[in-house]
Formats: sequence, structure tokens, C-alpha cells
Amino acid sequence: MLIARKSLSYLLIAPRMMMSHDNDQRITKAREGDRQALKELLADVGDRVWKRINNDIAQRWHASLDADDVMQVSYMEAFLRISHCRAETADGFAGWLTQIANNNLRDAIRELSRKKRPNPAMRIQSPNHGESCVTLIERIGHSVASPSRQVAADEAATAIDDILKRMPPDYAKVIRLYDLQGRDIRSIADELGRSSGAVHMLRARAHDRLRELLGAETNFFTNVR
Repeated sequence: MLIARKSLSYLLIAPRMMMSHDNDQRITKAREGDRQALKELLADVGDRVWKRINNDIAQRWHASLDADDVMQVSYMEAFLRISHCRAETADGFAGWLTQIANNNLRDAIRELSRKKRPNPAMRIQSPNHGESCVTLIERIGHSVASPSRQVAADEAATAIDDILKRMPPDYAKVIRLYDLQGRDIRSIADELGRSSGAVHMLRARAHDRLRELLGAETNFFTNVR
């Protein structure tokens, strides 16, 4: 099987002579942090997942989204979340990756389905960086524990800036440009060299990651959901 998708271009393609027990071994290695094993697994199953996703994208979304967009974000998520994968076979791993890809596609289509000009009330338009960070934290379901709004803004800015440094660069950039600076999706897509659909997916996954990392900052933040 020849893999020629641009979304797989960064993977080191391995020979295709793996038996099912070899796949099991690579999954275990990948969970333990072996990045090469994970690259090989993604190369082996990526094409079939790409085909499923490509079949699920309606024609009307093709100008804003394609299967390569979905897979690029899905591969990034696979590297971030492989420790949570419970698959033991290549088919099971493909199912796990397909679920990630389906979630990304769903989020992209949901956002693309919204009105082209979103409700201004949903955009963060705070006067300074600290206030923008507080608003972002509150929007994703946390609150700042400090009783002082100014102290809260300072703490939020420090925490968000630190967390963004620990996130994949594209995740961090989308949050900075869209959530904190109020840029529109189209201009962000142009700057990142990605489609609008890809930016929506990146933002959805970036918010997931932000929630997780904020949850560890128990000194300053509480979950209000």
C-alpha cells in the first residue's frame, strides 16, 4: 500500500512486513514513549483512516476543509494522547485514530456551519492581556480563585503564558491570535498556511489541552462546571 498523503510527509515510513504481534509490540512501545514506534503505526494505518474521513466530508466543505487537514491535527493529537490508547492490535489502533479524526471533523464542521460573522459577544475583547486571559479561563469552564480582579488578571496572564509554552506551537498560536488578540479565522488561516477548517480544529483541541493543564494549576484555578 503506497502512502502519498501530504499529511504523512513528516513520518518515517517503515517497511510493511509487520505481523499482528509486531503491531502489538509497537503499540506498547509507543505508549511507553517510543516516538519511532508511533510514527510507524501512524504510517501503517493512516491511509485507511484518511479514506474514511475523506468519504465523510461533504462537497460543500471542500473549499474550507479536506482530509489532510483533519489528519494533520489528528496525528498531533495521537502524539499527545498515545499514553491513553488502550488498543492492542493494528485494527484497534486504527479505530482509536479514527475516533480522534472523527472528533476533529465534527468540531470543524460545527464551527464552519456557524454564521460567517460570529456573535461579537462570543469574542474576547478585553482591554489588556491579563483581562483577556481571565476571560479565556472563565470561558473554558474555570474560575480564578483570587478575590482581587487585578491580582486575578496578573495571575491568569502568568499562568496562561506559561501553559502556552508547554503546548504544541500551532495550538498556542491559535489561542494567542484568536482568543487573546481577537483575530478572525481567515487571517489566522492565512498566517498559519492552513485552511479555515484546520484552524477551527486546532482551536478546539487547544482548548481541550488548556483545560487539562489549567486543571493542574490548583493554587489559582477552580473548575466551575
